[in-house]
Amino acid sequence: MYSNGDIFVGEIIGTAILILFGAGVCAAVTLNHSKAKASGWVVIAFGWGFGVLAGAYTAGPLSGGHLNPAVTLGIAIDTGEWGKVWIYLLGQMVGAMLGAVLAYLVYYAQFNANVSRNVKDKLTSAHEPTPTLGVFSTIPEIRNTAANLVTEIIATIALVLPILAFGLTEGLGESGTQTLIVAFLVVGIGLSLGGPTGYAINPARDLGPRIVHTFLPIPNKGTSDWSYAWIPVAGPLIGGALAGLIYNVAF
Repeated sequence: MYSNGDIFVGEIIGTAILILFGAGVCAAVTLNHSKAKASGWVVIAFGWGFGVLAGAYTAGPLSGGHLNPAVTLGIAIDTGEWGKVWIYLLGQMVGAMLGAVLAYLVYYAQFNANVSRNVKDKLTSAHEPTPTLGVFSTIPEIRNTAANLVTEIIATIALVLPILAFGLTEGLGESGTQTLIVAFLVVGIGLSLGGPTGYAINPARDLGPRIVHTFLPIPNKGTSDWSYAWIPVAGPLIGGALAGLIYNVAF
């Protein structure tokens, strides 16, 4: 249905918008000298939800607006169509990195001011994740490999299985209502299941910005926490695959 070129461009644009909104709201809430400083988790959850809304509606005509390797994997397992999966994944990764760079540029002054204050207050360490990493990627509240992995798997099933089931409701896709519902679904996941790990539920959303964080010239930014980075990749992929299998069996 969609050409390879349209898929690639659509997923780049849509995922970049998603990360621009998502990393942007995390920066707004986290960084010093931001007008939204300390406005809280509810603001973050809605910011990410609106990012999904804007990104998916924009990419929809070109690629269907997956914006998430876990969604792409779940759909491929359901349909058995694997030929274009790699194009979706490549576009999503490029878009995620682009969106992270754009969010950094928007909050460039705040990143510098935030780091300067943290240095003064001795709140950062070269050996620990800093608040700047939390703008780009997820950091668990309690480091427990099994618990963190299970959280990401369950949260991703809670995303991908409803997305697949929405396709059974006649008219949702044609009217565009499905994308709106998915956006609210992401908000709900953030509010209900996001507390333990920050709800990556999307390998590109976490890995792309983490790569960008590694190379961005943020003073005293600390580690990019690569020892944890496999969990928000593996967990959502496992969750997406399980959602596709559950959908095939149950529906």
